[in-house]
Amino acid sequence: MEITSFNKNMLMMMMMMMAIMWNIAKSDLHYVEGSKFRWVAGVNLTQWSLNQQFLVHDWLYFGYDRHTFNVLEVNQTSYEKCIDTGFIKNISTGAGRDVFQLTEAKTYYFLSGGGYCWQGVKVAVGVSDHLPPAPVPAPKESGAFSISSTF
Repeated sequence: MEITSFNKNMLMMMMMMMAIMWNIAKSDLHYVEGSKFRWVAGVNLTQWSLNQQFLVHDWLYFGYDRHTFNVLEVNQTSYEKCIDTGFIKNISTGAGRDVFQLTEAKTYYFLSGGGYCWQGVKVAVGVSDHLPPAPVPAPKESGAFSISSTF
């Protein structure tokens, strides 16, 4: 009896570990602007963001010159007006290589302080909690052979 209970507990632990590993394995790391060092002025980060698909549990990687730039999470108003005070979170660790996990489905706003936001060093990231459904296949041509039409 005791062995059966041990086996059930071990099986439950294995199932929980598999679920955790699955969540880690299915998250993606997005290099901001597709490169390890592109959190810089003069890059269209909005266009980059619109061409990405961000899901809950994904990660953003910000690579930049730590002596010049920083990464601040801000609200929408601060993002639009390039306000670098009263930010939500300072992502910068001082190394110039920072990661940020997208933990909920919403739009995240990031900018660099010191006036660099006005030079385009900002990005908005829309996060979904699931993948969109696959596109519906196109209908077959009307003259195509089908089994149902022959019976």
